[in-house]
Amino acid sequence: MSQSKVAGPDRVAEDSTVAPAPPGPRRGAGAARGTKAPSRAPKGVHWRTRLRRDRTLILMTLPAILLVLVFNYVPLLGNVVAFQDYDPYLGEDAWQAVRESPWVGIEHFNRMLEDRLFWQALGNTLTIFLVQLTLFFPVPILLALLINSFVRPRVRAVAQAVLYLPHFFSWVLVVTIFQQMFGGAGMLAQTLREHGHQGIDLMTDPGLFKFLVTFEMIWKDAGWGVIVFLAALSAVSPDLYEAAAMDGAGRWRRMWHVTLPALRPVVALLLVLQVGNALTVGFEQILLQRTAVGPTAAEVLDTYVWNVGIQFGDFSYAAAVGIVKGIFGLSLVLAANKVAHMMGEQGVYKR
Repeated sequence: MSQSKVAGPDRVAEDSTVAPAPPGPRRGAGAARGTKAPSRAPKGVHWRTRLRRDRTLILMTLPAILLVLVFNYVPLLGNVVAFQDYDPYLGEDAWQAVRESPWVGIEHFNRMLEDRLFWQALGNTLTIFLVQLTLFFPVPILLALLINSFVRPRVRAVAQAVLYLPHFFSWVLVVTIFQQMFGGAGMLAQTLREHGHQGIDLMTDPGLFKFLVTFEMIWKDAGWGVIVFLAALSAVSPDLYEAAAMDGAGRWRRMWHVTLPALRPVVALLLVLQVGNALTVGFEQILLQRTAVGPTAAEVLDTYVWNVGIQFGDFSYAAAVGIVKGIFGLSLVLAANKVAHMMGEQGVYKR
């Protein structure tokens, strides 16, 4: 009995120092056997499940989708007249006239290559586009940086509203305002005459027309671009500015290393879209001022198509010019998007 009493605590101590291993597979057993635990990839959500889940959003977008289909994609079927000698009086309706009009192949495209007025309109379009890209595109960025530097939110809101207001004006009103300011009987010409100088008329000068339409576009639409860039700047974390300030960066270095990199994706996206609209430089704006400066300086592709197709009734040739313009614009979008990808930006779509 005494031996068992003495041996008992030792046995208990011995047992307490070594804990029994938990049951289960040994570590590394699978690797020793050369087997690998099976992994199941998650299955995608079925399209019917997604349809039920997003039915509210789909119903909300249906009107916009229908508008795009009716006014943008269905009219593409009418481009068939570019390969015909289309006559709208051959049938009772437009589709019957299309069916009965004779086919001429690429005759209108060959005519386009020999048309001096077409090349003149193309040259004016590209010239105005380059001037607008150089002078107009940086203005919203600079204005957004200036407004973003305002400390007081009230001042920032007032400046943004004042800049955005002309966007709601029609081009008729915009051209009228510029006519009252810079026309032959405008405020600038009258002020010069009152001080003994000769009055000037900037609205009828063919050499200044490309700069005139660019400044009209800046005054009207710069506020819209400011909103886009301010929205991008609002997503920048204030911690980045605080960290840069703690590292000794001043106002300009913070703008260069924090603000401008935050705007880079938006700038790349808008630049790609702007390049895509290279052959669309403002139909209504230029049509209103075309007579004042003459077709030599103000004839662009949009007004050229309108004159040929609507005024002279040459629908087939106008459709051929429109197809070439669309293909050229699509090529510019693809090329500009490729350049954006090479610069590390997403552009309009991912690779």
